[in-house]
Amino acid sequence: MNAKEEFIQIYKENIHREGADAFLEFLEGPHSDFFTAPASTRFHGNMEGGLCAHSVHVYHCLKDYLDRQRVKEIYKMSYSDETIALVALLHDVCKINVYKKGTRNKKIDGQWRQVDVFEFEDDIPFGHGEKSVYMIQPFMRITREEAFAIRYHMGFSGSDPVNNVGKAFEMFPLAFALSTADMEATYFLDEQV
Repeated sequence: MNAKEEFIQIYKENIHREGADAFLEFLEGPHSDFFTAPASTRFHGNMEGGLCAHSVHVYHCLKDYLDRQRVKEIYKMSYSDETIALVALLHDVCKINVYKKGTRNKKIDGQWRQVDVFEFEDDIPFGHGEKSVYMIQPFMRITREEAFAIRYHMGFSGSDPVNNVGKAFEMFPLAFALSTADMEATYFLDEQV
């Protein structure tokens, strides 16, 4: 099963709230490149389809994190399958339609060659996590904890003041869990070309 098929299967099996079908139609439609976009320009998932693959990786990492005995028994973290799928699969929808194909010169075996790259060009510069929340909400209602998890999924690696990130993690443990899953997927599972 490829990443797109797995994404759609997880989405349809778990996300059932009003508007979920319409959001999936948007993701698959002509105004979205979600399933073909890279996850970044030069780093993790920097190839066609990387964004979808990254989202699926984050889902599996989040599920695994939340299944840990310590997380359940000591941290008392428990979330519905719908919440887990929603925040993991949709945390980076802010990256839809922001990567354009381009070229640059790269030295390969001592010779300069033109190589294909992705360039970042955001026509809706609303931020990162906050843009994902902004894009989801017209389609479906999300809880406050889901919104904070998506908003702060970059954790301390983002440009937010550390006090804000720490406070969000304290108030909404799902934000910490999603950030942890995002970092694990980024650094250990996502491909880089």
